[in-house]
Amino acid sequence: MQARFEEIRKIGLDVLKPDEKSLRHGLELHAESYVFDAYGFSPTGGGKAPRLGELISGGASRDEITRALEEFRMIGCFDDPQMVKLLKEAWDFAGVDCNFQNSGLEGNDAVEMLFRLSCYTNAADKLAGVYERAVYPQQLAGIKSRGHRAMYMTTNGVPLPDRMVSVQESLNLIGVFFRLGVRMMHLTYNRRNLIGDGCAEMNDGGLSDFGREVIWEMNRTGVIPDAAHSGQKTTYEAAKISRKPVVVSHSAAGALSDHYRAKSDEVIQAVKESGGFIGICAHPPFLQGSRDLNAMLDHIEYVARKFGVDHVAVGTDNGLSLADVDAGCEFPATRPILEQFWTPPGTGWETMTPEQYDSVNWLNWPLYTVGLVQRGFTDDEIRKIIGGNVLRVITETLEK
Repeated sequence: MQARFEEIRKIGLDVLKPDEKSLRHGLELHAESYVFDAYGFSPTGGGKAPRLGELISGGASRDEITRALEEFRMIGCFDDPQMVKLLKEAWDFAGVDCNFQNSGLEGNDAVEMLFRLSCYTNAADKLAGVYERAVYPQQLAGIKSRGHRAMYMTTNGVPLPDRMVSVQESLNLIGVFFRLGVRMMHLTYNRRNLIGDGCAEMNDGGLSDFGREVIWEMNRTGVIPDAAHSGQKTTYEAAKISRKPVVVSHSAAGALSDHYRAKSDEVIQAVKESGGFIGICAHPPFLQGSRDLNAMLDHIEYVARKFGVDHVAVGTDNGLSLADVDAGCEFPATRPILEQFWTPPGTGWETMTPEQYDSVNWLNWPLYTVGLVQRGFTDDEIRKIIGGNVLRVITETLEK
């Protein structure tokens, strides 16, 4: 696996071609800074998973198989000490201190969200030599001083009850999930919901009346509204009516990409005025252009130069699989879920090369910093981009 790490690093270096001074300074700056991924995935593992094979051969449903697979990759595989060793090595290689962890399933079903949240809560308990779960920003420095990585939890939706009687009662689960440690929530996930329109809808109707109440309750409770998967109008209106920062945790600049997940200048300006940031993702098809690490840096630089270094971050929307999962049999083919919409035709996935994806791999986080040094950003500006802006927003969101 270490050889694979080095291969990924070499691909990134071949794209950047930094001189020795920029490389050395960038790596040193990365190591001494607080690095906070605005939205990502902690590395997952693999190995033999006999329970999965039993479920598949027993005719289990798609959702039951999916849950068992997630649970094994997030928790079960780390019964293997070698897998834990690889996990630590990956975090050290990436040099990330805290991850805004995807810990709640796509949609608004609270019970479904609890499953993934329980997995990562348990991972932080089980892998206490690697992780600590953080719920307040003042915990983060201590976690770093102990040599651990921090998990800061986010969900891919706002939890809503099955039966909605009144607006006020329908908002109660936001507080429940806040008390469980969730500090950011997607307003929509690609599709339309009761809150507003997602970015994959043909129509862009914006925020609903109920959506406004949701945002104000998030403001009151201390949860960051995240419009990464929301439509342009929904994002704009959310930023305009929110009393606290609204973020777009993992996206791209619409001026450089016509991908449906990218945000227009008008929307980014509204997010800026709310006090929030746009996190640039590490997905080449979203970035377009050269679709490699330089394209990712183009998006970061565009937002930083036009809207200010206080309003851009890195939200990789990326992670690392340390090993394949062996279920002992073939996984059954299933239709994609409605909310998914991850790989629509014509968005670049068909022609992307492995090298383009490897160049922006989560392991190459230190090279993001090196690339910002190459582009002339000061050390203070870079510290904001690679973590400081996220720290500011999570702090401001919790202020009364």
